[in-house]
Order: sequence, then structure tokens, then C-alpha cells
Amino acid sequence: MATDANNLPPLALDVEGVSHSYGSLKALDEVSLRVPEGVFAALLGINGAGKTTLFSLITRLYDNVTGSIKVWGHDVRRKPGPALAELGVVFQSRSLDRDLSVWQNLSYHAALHGMSRSESRARAEAVVDLVRLGDKMDSRVAALSGGQARRAEIARALMHGPRLLLLDEPTVGLDVKSRLEVVELVRDLVSKEGVGVLWATHLLDEIRPADQVTVLHKGQVLADAPADEISGEGTLSDAFLALTGREAAA
Repeated sequence: MATDANNLPPLALDVEGVSHSYGSLKALDEVSLRVPEGVFAALLGINGAGKTTLFSLITRLYDNVTGSIKVWGHDVRRKPGPALAELGVVFQSRSLDRDLSVWQNLSYHAALHGMSRSESRARAEAVVDLVRLGDKMDSRVAALSGGQARRAEIARALMHGPRLLLLDEPTVGLDVKSRLEVVELVRDLVSKEGVGVLWATHLLDEIRPADQVTVLHKGQVLADAPADEISGEGTLSDAFLALTGREAAA
């Protein structure tokens, strides 16, 4: 992992003072967070916290007019091309074409990034191996299990060689075994490939004590620290409930 002059890893993602509104509804209020190179960072919040809005701003689906968003030092407003070239995204909603094969989905994505057919085939073979789908390259997406389809989406996000991955509630709708497989796969990408990851979730059991956690609630950052610092002497669940003013279910 490279380091800067202060012996700190470079930032894969730097969000500073970002706000966003839908009419009179303020979805994000001065949100700041950072994801260093080679770090699994969790964006924790219930549905409606603002996680998807933030992802939409980072990926330029929406335009951020306040604050700044930088991907590997590239401002997404001023230098969207270089910024998005470093970014791979897995959105919450399924987005692969179910009638096409895994390879066809990957090759289409590669073409959008200007990759030749031979280059894209070689890259596709490499990324399907990374996500443990080496025997499913020519299978139709419709024939895959939910967990396999999610892994195929991660493969697509990796096709152009990004150094930052955003995953928005990637395990929603998966069974327990498939959830664990997807979480461990992404953690392996962090440790072995050195990518930075921002993992948006409302599921506390997907977070480890050493993970950097940003707690987002009603568009505001309530905490931004390693999970074990947020939990203190108690559990992360207790700390999250205390921060958000929510009560534990009976």
C-alpha cells in the first residue's frame, strides 16, 4: 500500500461537506467521510438515511453543488472522466441483463470503457475467477442463484480495473450463506487487490470491530470512527440505537 509524506495511505474517496435536497427535503446535510486505499469502510444507516443519495452524488447520477467529492484525488464535478475511471459500483437494484450470459454482460460493460474484444475477454476471465464464477462465464444470468448474480455484478464493476468500489446494500435479498460469501469476497478484494471499499448497509453483523464506520442518519453523520470505538464498552447495536435515538425491538 502506498503512503504519502505523512505516512498515511492515500484516499480512494474523499467526501467533504456535501449536502443535497429534494425540494424542501434535505437528504444530506454537510456529509463528510473518507475511504483510504485498501480499506473496507462501512456506511451504516437505516433505509432513508441518505446512503443511496450519497452514492448517486459520488457516481454523478446527481450533481453535487455543495462541498466536494474526490475519487483518487479527481474532483467528480471538475474531472468526471478520470474520477469515474477509478470507480466501480454495485447498486442495490439488480442491473444485469438476465437474458444475456455473464460474458455478454461483462463485454458490454468493457465496450463502454473502450476495451477491445480480446482485452475484455482476458479481463473477464480474470475477474470471474476473482469472484469465484469461473465456470459460469457462458451461463445466462437468469440461471444464476441470487448470490452468484451478485458476484457477477461485482465482476462487472471490476472490469475496467477501478481502485474504489461502492456497494449499496449488496446483500439485500440474499440468504445467509450467500450474504456471507459476498461479504467475504469483497473483503478479499480489499486485502488481496488493495481496492478501497465503501459498503453501505443497515446490517450490523456485516461490520467487523476494526472497520471504519460512518453512521448516517436522516442525512447527517452521527459518528465516523472504527466500529470498536463507536461501540465502546457495549455493542455496535447499542451504540447505533443510542446515536439515532431509536429503541431496541421488543
